[in-house]
Amino acid sequence: MAQRNTWQRERVRDALADAHGFVSAQSLHATLREENTGIGLATVYRALAGLASAGDADSLQSPEGEALYRACSTQGHHHHLICRSCGLTVEIEAKDVEAWAHRTASLHGFSAAEHVVDIFGLCTACTDRRAAAGETVSE
Repeated sequence: MAQRNTWQRERVRDALADAHGFVSAQSLHATLREENTGIGLATVYRALAGLASAGDADSLQSPEGEALYRACSTQGHHHHLICRSCGLTVEIEAKDVEAWAHRTASLHGFSAAEHVVDIFGLCTACTDRRAAAGETVSE
């Protein structure tokens, strides 16, 4: 069933495009509430789910288990490098990961395998900032 393209959904899409990196539905809702849009949290969740299923938004689960969303700038299957500190996100291709996933699935008798790979770490700027503050940054 196709979702209607309402002004609320478009406003959620715009807010997501304006967000820095991946954001939670609650965070996006707080931004919209500050703007007095009148858009409810349930509407934000529905809009984000619809955008993700249509391929207009990336969705991932944070290391803490929270669903996060980001306006998708690349069509098709891709992976992300995500800074745990500032949220900087870089979309990457990972041909070695693709080959490994298909090879591993096939080895165990699986077909039509799908996978999600998101790498969380610290970007260069956050690594440098922590090093300058005297914090230990491990590899």
